[in-house]
Amino acid sequence: MENYGYTKTEGTQNQNQQNSLSYRSEKKIPAAILGILVGWLALNKFYLGYTKEGVIQLVLNIITFGAASIIPFIEGILYLFMSDKQFDDTYVYGRKGWL
Repeated sequence: MENYGYTKTEGTQNQNQQNSLSYRSEKKIPAAILGILVGWLALNKFYLGYTKEGVIQLVLNIITFGAASIIPFIEGILYLFMSDKQFDDTYVYGRKGWL
């Protein structure tokens, strides 16, 4: 079964009680690095599964001669400063394609 970028770890407080499951987004750091370093290729959008937004970003970069690459750079920085839960709610569950 696919886990969609999540690693589940079981809590170790008490084995008799119901184990609490916590998660950590595995897509946050790679998406941020892709946005900061190679955002002009829109790889952060494609990595998160936003194909339409990735194509739009590529076209914008071609039309503006790379000036629109500031958008994925800013998004990458925002990804780094978001909590894992906020990132997941916004970009994984909420499927928000842009800032």
